[in-house]
Amino acid sequence: MKKTPIRVRILAAFSAILFFSFLLTGVLFNFAIRLRVGNDYNLLVGQNVDTAGVTGRAGLILFVLVGVMFTVALVVTYFLSNSITRPIEKLSKFAIDIGGGNFTPNSFNFREKELEDLNVALNNSVKQLGTYDSEQKAFFQNVSHELRTPLMSIKCYAEGIAFDIMEPKKASETILQETDRLSDLVTDLLYIAKIDNITTVYTTTKVNLTEIIRNCAVRQQAMADKRNISFLFNFDNENIQYECIGELIARAIDNLISNAIRYAASEIVLSCQKKDSSIQISVTDDGNGLEPEIISHVFERFYKGAGGNNGIGLSIVKSIALQHKGHVTAENAAGQGAVFTITLPV
Repeated sequence: MKKTPIRVRILAAFSAILFFSFLLTGVLFNFAIRLRVGNDYNLLVGQNVDTAGVTGRAGLILFVLVGVMFTVALVVTYFLSNSITRPIEKLSKFAIDIGGGNFTPNSFNFREKELEDLNVALNNSVKQLGTYDSEQKAFFQNVSHELRTPLMSIKCYAEGIAFDIMEPKKASETILQETDRLSDLVTDLLYIAKIDNITTVYTTTKVNLTEIIRNCAVRQQAMADKRNISFLFNFDNENIQYECIGELIARAIDNLISNAIRYAASEIVLSCQKKDSSIQISVTDDGNGLEPEIISHVFERFYKGAGGNNGIGLSIVKSIALQHKGHVTAENAAGQGAVFTITLPV
């Protein structure tokens, strides 16, 4: 089906409306003149007035007036159609640029509210896509670096075994450790890629947060026992219901507990408190706490503090909190240790 530009359709519609309006006006006007001349026929004859000439000149004048009015209306319609189609053409070109990977917001300013609303929405989308694009580029650069390190280590120790320059048992233990590290890293990378995928659709359900926290502690109990660390629970009540993506919330709490186990001295306090407009889930350890200069960086991807693993776990927690329109904070406890708190809106 042949596509017709909006400008042409507007011109055609207005032209048709004007033409028939003026034509109808001309017919009625001419009819009125003839009727009037007919009523005064005797008077005009007595004065030797050419009635045919009168009606003819009136018709000519009417034709000229209609022509002028039609031309003026056509010009006005042309400029009106341009004022509507030009902004659309600008936005169309802007959308093409976005598709080509140009995520620079425009500075258009339209007088029409609908077009301005559309432009604002496009600019907001461009900013989000630009942020997502830059984050993905940085993400893959960091991933390549993080994957290369354990792979090189595995290769070196494997070559040491192959050429009999390393003791096989010791080298094999290192290879196994690096393999486990690589496996954990890949798992975390796949998980954070799934969370950040803008096309991923999750289903929320109502869950009992205290039950999720206890289950997370059970999963981490073996690791805590190895370090002689115990869990303490501090809940408002044992049934704090919340509408969320249960799988993601459980993963965030798992990551916070795993992080706390690496730094705790003897105990970790898991709390869940319901406030007026939010729910706060906190994981507190009794370790040495966070160094002031790293507090603002702990949730950055691939940022590793002393004793850190791969720098992804806490960034996953941040992504999950943001996906639930909440946030996560890190600070030092009043006495000793660090406190990580996920705040979720009610």
